[in-house]
Amino acid sequence: MNFDIIRAGHCELLVSDLNKAYDFYVDALGFKLVYEDSEFLYLRGHEERFHHSLVLAKFNRGGCHHIAYRVRSNEDLVALESFLKNRGLEVFWVEKGHELGMGKAIRVQDPLGFPIEFYSEMEKVEWSLQRYHEYRGAKILRLDHFNIHTHDVERALDWYKSLGFVVTEITETEDIPPKIWAAWLRRKHTSHDIALTNGYGPRLHHVAFSVPDRLAILDAADILASRNYISNMERGPGRHGITNAFFFYLRDPDGNRIELYTGDYLSADPDWDPIVWKFNDPKRQTLWGMPAPRSWFEESSPVVDFKTGNLKPLNKPLLQEKPSYVTH
Repeated sequence: MNFDIIRAGHCELLVSDLNKAYDFYVDALGFKLVYEDSEFLYLRGHEERFHHSLVLAKFNRGGCHHIAYRVRSNEDLVALESFLKNRGLEVFWVEKGHELGMGKAIRVQDPLGFPIEFYSEMEKVEWSLQRYHEYRGAKILRLDHFNIHTHDVERALDWYKSLGFVVTEITETEDIPPKIWAAWLRRKHTSHDIALTNGYGPRLHHVAFSVPDRLAILDAADILASRNYISNMERGPGRHGITNAFFFYLRDPDGNRIELYTGDYLSADPDWDPIVWKFNDPKRQTLWGMPAPRSWFEESSPVVDFKTGNLKPLNKPLLQEKPSYVTH
């Protein structure tokens, strides 16, 4: 392999009302506003040293335009192009300036239909990690990971492994032999950059942002409640069994799911053995044994087809759906 994917880099979500999105993301959650106009909001967290990690683009409904991974250099983009084309995928080059603060990039619809961008260059900005007087809301630090719904987890897992991602955890069914229900993979040395979840896909389940600690999540819950975002608080606060992280799942005004996330682990050792969870383990979803709500399993953001600009149709999952919101 002659390319190096560094980490989850940024995400572009679709929203129908930029004013409502501003109130939710900037005023309530405390994202740093980088740029705004009549079509876009560009945002980032306090730990980030590059222009943005989240773009909100005006559209007629909620959804995901693409997720993006940063690679080491523009030479890696050329190597990736060859790799992708050799696997029969169509690659779209986008020139510098296609997105505010960005260098050139390549885009591809992965084998499961998910829209992905790879890039190397993004405008560097002043670090505000220690500008504590600017922290507001959930005290957002950085983008941490993506979670996607895919109709074929095992095929998606093979795809990400071929890109050099390392498996950190999996959930497997009770069947003999077991089938993989979900998988967590990383490039940076934390628990994951991408999670693959069984379901109707391709859809974006959520994009997660790191916050400093559990107290930041509890403060965010108070702030959201006082701003009448009760119905937007979908799940938690709580602690995952998988990844060990403290979490809080929110839905923006268009239904896109955001996770506030803190406290996972280091996975840098080259001989890391994946942690295996059984589907019916009650500690899998939440270490404390509490099941997630039905919406968390069934609802996700549709994704864009790069060729048409329309939202992609969904594929039925190969594994039979289980009522996880009942069985844990």
